[in-house]
Amino acid sequence: MKRRAFITLLGGAAAWPIAARSQQRERMRRIGVLMNRAADNPEGQTRFAAFLQGLQESGWAVGRNARIDIRWGTDDVDRQRTYAAELVALMPDIILASGTLSLAAMQQASRSVPIVFAAVADPVAGGFVDSLARPGGNVTGFMLYEYSLSGKGLELLKEVAPGVKRAAVLRNASGPTGIGQFTAIQMVAPSLGIEVNPINVRDAGEVERALAAFARSANAGLIVTSSASATVYGDLIITLAARHKLPAVYGNPFAVTRGGLLSYGPDFVDVFRLAAGYVDRILKGEKPADLPVQAPTKYDLVINLKTAKALGLEVPPTLLARADEVIE
Repeated sequence: MKRRAFITLLGGAAAWPIAARSQQRERMRRIGVLMNRAADNPEGQTRFAAFLQGLQESGWAVGRNARIDIRWGTDDVDRQRTYAAELVALMPDIILASGTLSLAAMQQASRSVPIVFAAVADPVAGGFVDSLARPGGNVTGFMLYEYSLSGKGLELLKEVAPGVKRAAVLRNASGPTGIGQFTAIQMVAPSLGIEVNPINVRDAGEVERALAAFARSANAGLIVTSSASATVYGDLIITLAARHKLPAVYGNPFAVTRGGLLSYGPDFVDVFRLAAGYVDRILKGEKPADLPVQAPTKYDLVINLKTAKALGLEVPPTLLARADEVIE
């Protein structure tokens, strides 16, 4: 055997243990995902894509060292529970839960599989974690918002529509989040000279009747708080706001892309990308109980100028200058 060939063989032999260790490190990890949107929902697809991007940035590649099992729950309680049980039966290494209903279903299905949540309104009040700093148990993740920022929507409504004197606040009153958001809005209302009135979102008929009655008064506006109900009836709310000429501020930017006037809320793409970072850390050995629950750090202001024109509003240049996105 020639010397060069022999050295090459030795080098290859020496690399075998390294290659074997590399293969062990690259073993396939199973990641379950329970989304709270329909499979064809653009918003849900955008969030899921951000999660996949975050995984890729951390070195996880679908088909090489990660397998994704995804279910689309469409904010339906029974469907979420069914899919949660299916995902647990697949024996995943970790699960991503999108939204409060998904997290509730997952925690009911398993108290041992690590769960990272994204866009959950109040994980402490919901009983999902012991505290934000020390979650405890098998759950941690990223909150939807901080209640204190709910009042910002009312400030923006007054800025874009200075004549507003009364504002209806669409909320889900069946949980602590609707109450918390309305309380924050109430706190800033007197300084803006606005009277706020809660409208509970239970079904489409109630929303339609309540907004029709409220819109009969002059100088009226609308705040649509973040909730599963606001998502389910989102298109109806946008249609009603346009029909009754109500300037409206939403907590979700997707409402503005579909014709809403203005939104201020968390950058959900960023939230889901950050959630992928927690998944990565847990797969590499950290425990959910030791990873603090985090609030969003990036908020986006989105304005629809076409809708503003239809409402007879001229958006102040100072507000346009602060916008992260302007739809024309």
